[in-house]
Amino acid sequence: MKKAELKAIVAKGEDSRLQFKQNIHNVDVLAAEMVAFSNSEGGCILIGVTDAGELEGIPRTDLGRINQVIGNAASQHVRSPISPLTENITVSAGRVVIVLTIPKGIDKPYFDRNGVIWLKSGSDKRRVNSKEELRRLFQMSNQFHADGLPVQAGPETLDKLRFRDFLKTVYKLDIPDAPEDLHKLLQNMNLAMEDGRLNLAGTLLFAERPEWIVPQFIVKAVRYPGNDIHATNYVDTEDYAGPMRKVFDDAMAFVLRNLHKIQAGRGVNAPGVPEIPPLVFEELLVNALVHRDYLVSAPIRLFVFDNRIDIVSPGHLPNSLTVEKIRTGNSVIRNPILVSYIAKGLLPYRGLGSGIKRALEAWSEIDFSDDREGCLFTATVHRKAVKSSEIESEKTAGSPRISLVSSEKSSEKSSEKILSLLKIEPDLAAREIARRIGISPRAVEKQIAKLRQEGRLRRIGPAKGGHWEVS
Repeated sequence: MKKAELKAIVAKGEDSRLQFKQNIHNVDVLAAEMVAFSNSEGGCILIGVTDAGELEGIPRTDLGRINQVIGNAASQHVRSPISPLTENITVSAGRVVIVLTIPKGIDKPYFDRNGVIWLKSGSDKRRVNSKEELRRLFQMSNQFHADGLPVQAGPETLDKLRFRDFLKTVYKLDIPDAPEDLHKLLQNMNLAMEDGRLNLAGTLLFAERPEWIVPQFIVKAVRYPGNDIHATNYVDTEDYAGPMRKVFDDAMAFVLRNLHKIQAGRGVNAPGVPEIPPLVFEELLVNALVHRDYLVSAPIRLFVFDNRIDIVSPGHLPNSLTVEKIRTGNSVIRNPILVSYIAKGLLPYRGLGSGIKRALEAWSEIDFSDDREGCLFTATVHRKAVKSSEIESEKTAGSPRISLVSSEKSSEKSSEKILSLLKIEPDLAAREIARRIGISPRAVEKQIAKLRQEGRLRRIGPAKGGHWEVS
């Protein structure tokens, strides 16, 4: 590296990959910096550069001492030892800047000699203080995976019918009757621990009520009016829980019912086609459910706006994976147990690493955002403007077509009819309400959402098994 190149680098200032040190005297301080870089993405320490970015340099006579400090820090004060590289750049007569390059660690997590784990935090460093961060470091080094962690539930929480059908279809086996045989089978299938508890993968795939065990791992879906998130104003909202296949099916149904149906030159009795191919959302939802970071205790969020649809997954892309790499089909398996079972047909699966490419081939207007600071990954599917004349009117089998724009008066009459029905029969489903009052289920859902927003109607209990209460 030449002095001009060094100046250009220094001019950019310190960040998570670059740090300035005027001089080095304390081996433990340097070791902590090396640990932070090794546990993150690697980087450089420029020794002989002031905090203000001045190339002051260090005397050549001091090179031996500093190189000894670097060697001691890397070999004796860091666990496991690391292999940094150094380069001396002459900046003035008798003075040099040492470019100390610390590679990204391949044996994470690294500790200093006091057992402290450090991570880069912008241009500074910080201690790892939480179990979640420590687990993520071990996960990055493939020493364990979140979907293999135990949960506080045993085989008694399984959906026996779902698990029985899977065993019969995939392995041609019957579900064991004896509890000890069932436990042994689950352990052999990598779905349970030695002590009998299910792991996270077994819970998400086959538990009857996963949300009772891990309530944070659900999908929250909202349809907002316009193009911005509102605190209280929404058109449609639902939380989806249950085994992973059910969550996937329900989330897909939410997206499809909030897409325009385009007649696309078809006859008046032909069903319209969704404005965006359903394959796009199949691939993106499978990707979100299977590859999200389950060390982050948060739901997947599904937001539908007028101009786009956002699928927000907890956790940024793992390891060195980037948006550019996933666009070309590269992948890193974060949850190998889930992936292995999804490949057996539990969700639509067409090959590891090819889902994003397939979604882009079907619909090119997709953007991806990898927010490493916020620990979020977002897939944004952009919607194209559709003329009202191209949109198919909402309809149901056996009921008349309705116009795209209902008058305020007819809307008000429909809402009153809905309230009257639910006062008498509070457990009626939207499809049955639609049949009785002669409008589409989608129109009923819109009216119910409006009534809930107005505080005139509220849901007691879950979507299935609960009931409505009219205020």
